[in-house]
Amino acid sequence: MTERMTINYEKKPCYDIVFTDCFELLPDELQTFDIINRRVAIIADSHTSALFGDTVRNLLEGHCKKVLLHAFPAGEANKTLDTVKEIYRVLIEEQFDRKDLLIALGGGVVGDITGYAAATYLRGIDFIQVPTTLIAQSDSSIGGKTGVDFDGYKNMVGAFYMPKLVYMNIAVLKELDDRQFYAGFAEVMKHGLIKDTGFYEWLLDNMYEIHDRDIDVLIEMIIKSCTIKKLVVEKDPKEQGERALLNFGHTIGHAIEKAMNFEMLHGECIALGMVAAAHISWKHNWLSMDEYYEVRDMFVPFNLPITIDSVDPEEILRLTKSDKKMDAGQIKFVLLKKVGKAVIDKTVTDEEILEAIREIYFSDEDAKE
Repeated sequence: MTERMTINYEKKPCYDIVFTDCFELLPDELQTFDIINRRVAIIADSHTSALFGDTVRNLLEGHCKKVLLHAFPAGEANKTLDTVKEIYRVLIEEQFDRKDLLIALGGGVVGDITGYAAATYLRGIDFIQVPTTLIAQSDSSIGGKTGVDFDGYKNMVGAFYMPKLVYMNIAVLKELDDRQFYAGFAEVMKHGLIKDTGFYEWLLDNMYEIHDRDIDVLIEMIIKSCTIKKLVVEKDPKEQGERALLNFGHTIGHAIEKAMNFEMLHGECIALGMVAAAHISWKHNWLSMDEYYEVRDMFVPFNLPITIDSVDPEEILRLTKSDKKMDAGQIKFVLLKKVGKAVIDKTVTDEEILEAIREIYFSDEDAKE
């Protein structure tokens, strides 16, 4: 099966998302970009390269002027300018020019790094996304955000740069370990919470099929998730307004990531951030107490955390102040008016943030009690 979705930019078609269950259609999709006359560099991390690198490279052999595979060490800790520097070095040594093409083969880290390298090498070179994780297929590969972390601060260096194509082989999700799979599910759930009550309820109704990774259900889920992100990024491609809603859970979530030295996965931290944001929404009298606890507890059956220990709540609060989403010194917090409707709020106080962080903080003293 193959489904397509077109993402528009400034009200004009910009790139397609292809939803399928194999890699074999990729060479045909790339013919649109005249790859027979182009060099192609597949950029992957060490994990994805081992799983799929040779498969994709072998498929493209003979379809382009030259194809090479470059892998960097896996992990958020390697989402740095040093990794981008090594990509530049390979491209220069292989004499890549502006007519050539990069392929991001991997999860969100690979997509962000490759996209940023593409945006900045020779002031811009074409790239496509081939996301291989749930978090990348449902969220990060769409919308043109690229970038790297700087000294552990999330996505501080980056650019908006659109891919030429997003090619999703949903079948690769069968290869993900459980922790990676459920971490990606946090972003899927986020889309329902901020924009679509019906999708949120659909996820709960299809919980067992999602656990079983039923391909038909996963494809439907990812298409629904991508549709929500499409509607948001088309209205606000450079995050001047509504696109900021996609940051629900990310302000506190990013602070937890840094405080934990990236020992927790991004989606796990975002789940905690969403619980904290839902708590603030309750304290603003937007969610009822029952609605808050329902939002919090729905992460549990999807193996996502709702409490954390080994962190200092005061340190998490401090780190939220370094988030790139600050606006004139004020945090832009995304809260829930209700399930399925998110808003941006600049009135959240330090006391409210700290109370929410303490809500998700589970200390040794709590355990003794």
